[in-house]
Amino acid sequence: METPVRKFRTFDIAIAVCLIAIVVSLRLLPHPANFAPVAAAAIFGGAVLPRRLALAVPLAAMIASDLIIGLHDLVLLTWGSYALFALTSSFWLRKLTLLRGATLTISASLFFFVVTNFGVWLTSGMYAHTWAGLVRCYELALPFFRNTLMSDIVYTAVLFGAYGLAIKVGQRLLLRTKADF
Repeated sequence: METPVRKFRTFDIAIAVCLIAIVVSLRLLPHPANFAPVAAAAIFGGAVLPRRLALAVPLAAMIASDLIIGLHDLVLLTWGSYALFALTSSFWLRKLTLLRGATLTISASLFFFVVTNFGVWLTSGMYAHTWAGLVRCYELALPFFRNTLMSDIVYTAVLFGAYGLAIKVGQRLLLRTKADF
């Protein structure tokens, strides 16, 4: 059975544009290293937006902000990771639970840490291409991982919490409006 393609609604586009604006703004403002909302926006977008639009959120945000901040050798790994988070979320979080959301958020942080630091080890020339060099690369990256994990948890909770609150407030307003008629 084919899954119907969900058309973009104005509301979906508004959410996507807001997410992109938030991510770009927060990446451009001074912040602790690796404390950014990109993974959270990808995970949230995947859960609430049509799949193609969800994929566009982290990619558009990263392209826009990286063009200002500067491109780097690992853009394919970073951008690809965020796209993968949106795609995974679009399948796994359609039936959202706290456990699923937390599991995906922590898994995304770990995946990003492992993949991007492997890329640093492989391409930067800063570490010997030995087991000891790889271990040293991951060891020195642990403070960055702490920030990544904290930001992913905080921003994901804020996005889903704000969305849930907006839905509840919207439903109450709708009920009040219907009751007035």
